[in-house]
Amino acid sequence: MGFFNYPWLDLSLFLILFISYIFTLIGNIAIILVSQLDTQLHSPMYFFLTNLSFLDVCFTTTTVPQMLVNLGGPNKTITYVGCVAQVYVFQWLGCTECVLLGMMALDRYVAVCEPLRYSVIMHDQFCLQLVTTAWLIGLANSLLQSTLTIQLPLCDHRALDHFFCELPSLLKMACVDTTVNEITLALVATFLVFGPLSMIFISYCYIIQAVLRIPSADGRNKTFNTCSSHLLVVFLFYGPGIYIYMQPSGSGSQDLSKFLTLLLCHHPLG
Repeated sequence: MGFFNYPWLDLSLFLILFISYIFTLIGNIAIILVSQLDTQLHSPMYFFLTNLSFLDVCFTTTTVPQMLVNLGGPNKTITYVGCVAQVYVFQWLGCTECVLLGMMALDRYVAVCEPLRYSVIMHDQFCLQLVTTAWLIGLANSLLQSTLTIQLPLCDHRALDHFFCELPSLLKMACVDTTVNEITLALVATFLVFGPLSMIFISYCYIIQAVLRIPSADGRNKTFNTCSSHLLVVFLFYGPGIYIYMQPSGSGSQDLSKFLTLLLCHHPLG
């Protein structure tokens, strides 16, 4: 249904999303290529950044092309198979990014606070294990949440009050009691949001202390600039996610949730 109360927004949103999507693809693909081709960038930081860029390309592609099709014409539909696939992949990639952002904070902590032991601690095998863990946690969450949701009977409900197939909106379409689903979603979301956020907060508390001890102003600015982009992505990703997935069912503005979901699933890293 999109913003069915504001049909005049369709063209503006189409143009904004299309231009932003193109720049997202170009920026993130460029990061991946440069990180792989330049041997000087074969470091843990760029390994995590490459994974984050790949995630963002896949994450936006899961939803934005379908949004553009629906915004660009009168036909605002999606097949059932497409909806199920979108739910599973969106949850998988979104959860993986949550965990990966926390692990990137750990990498920055070791780089700033333990620079002499950085290469020993963040060795290739350990970095690969961290990234693999993030992908597996995301997959497990997707299998749990999405399977519980798509098993709910929709009865005659076929109008989805959103831009794409997203769990909270699908729960509202069910014609049975969804209390168990909502509690499960809230509990898992709490763990997956506040777990990595706690890691990020603690890591940056130590990072700030270490940076303030650097005697050179240029050194402090360089370190802060390296970390600022990571913190910006954290803010753009976790802010909307907390509002969408952690508020009680039926509370909050649905239109605000839609706008925040657009920001959540389309935050160009590049």
